[in-house]
Amino acid sequence: MSKRTIRYYEEIGILPSPERSMGGTRLYRQEHVVFLKRISTAKEVLGFSLQELQHFISHIDMLESKKADYKKVTNPRERMEKLNDMIKILDGQLELLEEKVRKILIVQTELVTLKERGRSAIKKIEAELLKK
Repeated sequence: MSKRTIRYYEEIGILPSPERSMGGTRLYRQEHVVFLKRISTAKEVLGFSLQELQHFISHIDMLESKKADYKKVTNPRERMEKLNDMIKILDGQLELLEEKVRKILIVQTELVTLKERGRSAIKKIEAELLKK
């Protein structure tokens, strides 16, 4: 990931702003590195657009907040409520991934169909050439 990309993510609010040194240099911590790896995976491997990426990151932020709340609570009913909240957030992330998978499968089906049509056309041409 380039410096420019990292700064852009910071500018649009995807990446939290890091602390700065006295000279103004950004001081990234390990949590920033982990966060950037998540972003990179979501963008490159999952093919998320910037909008999808922002949505995905907001779910991660909400989940982290709920996890912190859960750790503070000792009442079993409240703990169960916090866990249910986390499950709802995870459902949202899973829906986003499932939609992406559906779109990928549509493209895959189109490519397989096109490939089969190409092979069929080749067989027809080969049959015509054998007749001659």
